[in-house]
Amino acid sequence: MKKISILGSTGSIGTQTLDIVRANDDLDVVAIAAGSNIDLLEEQIEEFAPKLVCVYKEEAAAQLAERVQNKPVKVVSGMDGLIEAATIEEAEIVVTAFVGMIGIRPTLEAIEAGKDIALANKETLVTAGHLVMPKAREKGVKILPVDSEHSAIFQCLQGNSMNKINKILLTASGGPFRGWTREQMKDIQVEDALKHPNWSMGRKITIDSSTMVNKGLEVIEAKWLFGVGLEDIQVVVQPQSLIHSMVQYEDGGIMAQLGTPDMKLPIQYALYYPERKYLAGDRVDFDKIASINFETPDLNNFRGLALAYEAARNSDKNHGDSMPTVFNAANEKAVQLFLDKKISYLNITDIIEYCMKQHKPIDNPSVEQILEIEQWVYDTIASKWAI
Repeated sequence: MKKISILGSTGSIGTQTLDIVRANDDLDVVAIAAGSNIDLLEEQIEEFAPKLVCVYKEEAAAQLAERVQNKPVKVVSGMDGLIEAATIEEAEIVVTAFVGMIGIRPTLEAIEAGKDIALANKETLVTAGHLVMPKAREKGVKILPVDSEHSAIFQCLQGNSMNKINKILLTASGGPFRGWTREQMKDIQVEDALKHPNWSMGRKITIDSSTMVNKGLEVIEAKWLFGVGLEDIQVVVQPQSLIHSMVQYEDGGIMAQLGTPDMKLPIQYALYYPERKYLAGDRVDFDKIASINFETPDLNNFRGLALAYEAARNSDKNHGDSMPTVFNAANEKAVQLFLDKKISYLNITDIIEYCMKQHKPIDNPSVEQILEIEQWVYDTIASKWAI
């Protein structure tokens, strides 16, 4: 019986992780955490009987505690509560499915406690990869990627540990506005940007996919996960989302991982690694595939990806510096403002670029400095855009 903790149990990745638990009787959920969705948390407590539940918002935690006072579950709140859920003694693996920089401290504490990490919170590596990866090596824990692209790369590396990687080919769907110019994108509304052609994801990640910021975050994440240079990562647009990513070795051979666009496969692979278990769902039907197309990403009209490369190059020059944190934090805030209909779609990348230009990089920032930079970004945006 493998015991797991799920940080972000009410979100897209969290609920799909629980789907996998339902389908397998050898997984046991010992802790769950969420922001404030106590209705769904109460249902999850009823079904999965975790020992510990964290509700990040204190008021919501008090309400949930009152609802479940007759059940054998401890309810905690805040960052201390998240860390308690991440380090609970019984858990062998922690699924970090929270969106945003909130995942940094719980992930680091879970690693310190010797827990393997099923990593779905890409912001943790984007902003603190220089802290996370050395700590994981020191503690001998596995960082198992849950992002479909990084899981695909990880799968392509299996059995090839003695072979040198020549290039990582990180695929992208191109999102709903592939082929559009910035002029065409100026009037995009929230409802338009949430219509991804292939994937079903949370709101923030769906917006990130449409701007290609998500792919930029994944480039930075891949650099840390697989220990390669930025020049060894190439983004390839593959509109059908059939090929999830590829690895080219120094002899020219390319390994690719293919599958339907379903996040359950990378989640289950991380939970059971190195075992591959049966997973219900659709299968790729090659009789119905007319073609597989590839395109070069458009860095001029999709400024989010170009800015991510700029942030990553800055980081390469100054080992583990703070520019990726600025890129990520500015995007988090800008996407929320767009979802709240307070800024235009193109303002998202305008805000990211402005914050990056205003920032003086810090080499090898600590967790405290990373969080201070996050707040600086939020203050800068509020000041410039009067929001």
